[in-house]
Amino acid sequence: MKNIAVQKGLTPVAEYLSDAGYKVYEFDSRQRARKDFLDGFDAVVITGMDDNIMGIQDTINNIPFIEARGMTPEEIRDILERRMQG
Repeated sequence: MKNIAVQKGLTPVAEYLSDAGYKVYEFDSRQRARKDFLDGFDAVVITGMDDNIMGIQDTINNIPFIEARGMTPEEIRDILERRMQG
């Protein structure tokens, strides 16, 4: 089972992914500031409202980040599945 971090405020996405069999963890701005926040996640879904969420340009891991703005939960799931293959 894949562990997905979903930013708070994306409840329809979190519910859809949970129903699709993903283990979903909602997070907020306080949690994402922790250095170990990404440990154990296979992907992160964000709102896209933050200019520099978690210093993403400095992140040196292979965890896919999906910006949910303008996408349906189904589109986000499709992107997750494509990015996590392999």
